[in-house]
Amino acid sequence: MDSVIRGRVFRRCLDVVSRVITIIMKDTIVCSGAIFYAKATNRILLLQKSNGKHKNTWGLVGGTNESGETPWQGLQREVQEEIGTLPEIIKTLPLESFVSNDNRFNFHTYLCVIEKEFTPQLSEEHKGWAWCSIDSCPRPLHQGLRSSFGNKTIRNKLQTVFDIMDLL
Repeated sequence: MDSVIRGRVFRRCLDVVSRVITIIMKDTIVCSGAIFYAKATNRILLLQKSNGKHKNTWGLVGGTNESGETPWQGLQREVQEEIGTLPEIIKTLPLESFVSNDNRFNFHTYLCVIEKEFTPQLSEEHKGWAWCSIDSCPRPLHQGLRSSFGNKTIRNKLQTVFDIMDLL
């Protein structure tokens, strides 16, 4: 009898945990961004927001993933929406995954290596673009990007990839 009761309690607990996870995941915001790195010039692409709470800040190409999209699928869609075309990418590397303390916000950053700079066709979401080095970015940077570029581990990862790309 005890094993039957334990089994029922266990199944009820699993059901409650499953419902809680479903609620939490529904409230989770997943975003993806790309650092486009042009091999020919050793510069990255940044976009300037035209409106919203990050108005006038400079950040990455990217945005919020739609329901059912993987971070990479969401990024591909966002790239086409924000800059008009998906440039030919030589190599894509996952660079960073940020998760907020409450686990409700996830941001996936990818490094996308391309051969040369291009002129993006901006959507209404952005009002400016710039190719720059990490050390000479336009200001103000989006707070998340500023934090990432200030992180020694991330900067070392980027520099290692840039150095390897120069050898190829």
